[in-house]
Amino acid sequence: MGRLVITHSTYLEGLIPLLKRLVRDPAIDTITPAVIARVRGRAPELRLRVSTPISGGWKLVARRGSSAQEVFVVTGLGAEDLEQRITALVGRERKG
Repeated sequence: MGRLVITHSTYLEGLIPLLKRLVRDPAIDTITPAVIARVRGRAPELRLRVSTPISGGWKLVARRGSSAQEVFVVTGLGAEDLEQRITALVGRERKG
């Protein structure tokens, strides 16, 4: 089990519970939520997608409403594997 770095006082609604479930995956070493920005368009529900490779892992972008938050994930997983695990978590969350 990896670790979730909680350093900010502000996160997108629903992001931390989702990341707490993702960090239980043995292939995930560290998850660090970062900066929040205002963006164009609206995402009615929380979305999390793999964005850019970083040293040792991936940058994710979480979207909800008109806000986006960067999330850095240290893992040995490839982009497709990480995306599949995120999709499985989000799908489980929506089912209840």
